[in-house]
Amino acid sequence: QAPLVESGGGSVQAGGSLRLSCTASGLTFADYAMGWFRQAPGKEREGVACISFIDGSTSYADSVKGRFTISRDNIKRTLYLQMDSLKPEDTAMYYCAARKYGGTSCADRLFAYWGQGTQVTVSS
Repeated sequence: QAPLVESGGGSVQAGGSLRLSCTASGLTFADYAMGWFRQAPGKEREGVACISFIDGSTSYADSVKGRFTISRDNIKRTLYLQMDSLKPEDTAMYYCAARKYGGTSCADRLFAYWGQGTQVTVSS
C-alpha cells in the first residue's frame, strides 16, 4: 500500500471550495512534516502549503495565502488542505508529501515520500 494517498480533488467553478485529504499508512505520521504541492501542465512543481511535525506551524505560497488552509490530524493520520475562493490558476495536480522531523520549509527536495496526486480543476 502506498504510504500517502490523496483524495478530494474534482472540478469546481471559480469562487468555489474543495477540501483535499491525504491519509498516511506505514509511517509514524506525527514524526513527519507534511506538505501540499501542485503541478500544472507545462509548469514546475510548487510548494503550496507545509506544516511542521513538532508544533503544527505552517507556511504558504504567496499565491494561496488567505485562501488555503493546511491542517493535520495526527490521530487520524490525515493531512488536509481546505481551498476556498478557488481561481482557474489553481488548476493542477495536487500532491501530498512527507518529510521526517521537518519544519515548515516547502522545498520539495526535502520530502522523501509522495502520494500519487489528485486533480483539481477550476473553471471560470
